[in-house]
Amino acid sequence: MQVFANYADRYRARGIILDPFQVEACGALDRGHDVLVSAPTGSGKTVVAHYAVELALASNQRCVYTAPIKALSNQKFAELKAMLGDEAVGLLTGDLSINRNAPILVVTTEVLRNMLFHSAPEIDDVGYVVLDEVHYLADPDRGPVWEEVI
Repeated sequence: MQVFANYADRYRARGIILDPFQVEACGALDRGHDVLVSAPTGSGKTVVAHYAVELALASNQRCVYTAPIKALSNQKFAELKAMLGDEAVGLLTGDLSINRNAPILVVTTEVLRNMLFHSAPEIDDVGYVVLDEVHYLADPDRGPVWEEVI
């Protein structure tokens, strides 16, 4: 797919060759499959997450990018805004609502769960969901939120 070729070329231009697991996961996304990437910290899982963002933008769909806590949501919001621009990214964390109609929406997992339970209009055109830090699924207090979203 041309979206992936352009995406990989941007990494290659920075001297980064994608690992086979990244290529395989991105290819699965291209084919419409769900993907679970399990790899050590620092190994490049975010490359796949950012590809889901690329696909959403390329297909005029929304991508919801979750993080387990507000601090990580704020960090991901800033990172994606720096990559994509202010208009492309929004943030919903329960106490903050910034650009909620943006095509890329960063939310806490609890906010996504509530959006799903209440059929919020922001999820009508979602094509991709990134569940970052999914290891929180094992947390006795926070895990049920992840289970409900999945």
